[in-house]
Amino acid sequence: MIERTEALALLKPERREELRERAHETTERCVEKRFDFCSIINARSGHCSENCKWCAQSAHWKTGCETYGWVGSEACVKAAKEAEANGADRIGIVTSGRTLSHEDVDNACAALREMRKATDIGLCASLGLLSEDDLAKLKAAGLQRVHCNIETAPSLFPSLCSSHTLEDKLSTLRAAKKLGFHICCGGIIGMGETDEQLVEFAFALKEIAPDSIPVNVLHPIEGTPLGSRGILDPERVIDSVALLRLVNPSTPLRFAGGRRDMSDETAAKCIYVGMSAGIAGPLLTTPGADFDDDRHLAIQAGYSVSARKV
Repeated sequence: MIERTEALALLKPERREELRERAHETTERCVEKRFDFCSIINARSGHCSENCKWCAQSAHWKTGCETYGWVGSEACVKAAKEAEANGADRIGIVTSGRTLSHEDVDNACAALREMRKATDIGLCASLGLLSEDDLAKLKAAGLQRVHCNIETAPSLFPSLCSSHTLEDKLSTLRAAKKLGFHICCGGIIGMGETDEQLVEFAFALKEIAPDSIPVNVLHPIEGTPLGSRGILDPERVIDSVALLRLVNPSTPLRFAGGRRDMSDETAAKCIYVGMSAGIAGPLLTTPGADFDDDRHLAIQAGYSVSARKV
């Protein structure tokens, strides 16, 4: 077990090699040697009321992102079948917006029931801030995993989003845990966090104890307040993954947004220090990783993976 002071000290440039080797040793000792994949469907895009400074879908920013309403059960079933054929372990329904209306919940439940009839793939969803009652309805319809990121360090979050709070997110996560859902919770690195805040983020995730930690790397979107930040230095990406692995020794760390901005060399180093899962296929407003690329890198690193079914 690593303490905060030691974690912070390991982020010093002169201790980079030690940080990465310790993270690799932890990965070898604590992480299951199976690299799992998931996919998502962007089931409602844009027009979001929230003012998250990183997000292209916020109605507060002019980004030109694609906007549309609920895509319907048929589209969700099609995405689930495609993901299953590609070897994904689960598919996530993702909707823009703060929360779901009663009609939205009914639509999502209908889609989940149809997806379960048509496939054996695991069912996940990222649907904003949800009540325990709504989560119970979704669980009865077949939902197994709930995704809700804390995004960044608690001390940094208020400067990046003021339309909802971290406590709002934690309330959703607590309700989901109470109902027995698996939890997917991570965030975005590269939004201006200091070393201290990176450590704070890692330990905040440790306290939540999710079943999966998606690690997004900021892909700056023109028109958002973070649009001019630039792509995060690859060395910082690798160090961040290593730090997250040391603090969360056995939790799957999952490639998410920003993977396409990395070289395969950087991605391979991320796997070496702790990445052990991935999101593949189309994302929300940016392209996602290719199944075959990350499957190849995972196999090279000694992981077993699910093969395509077609």
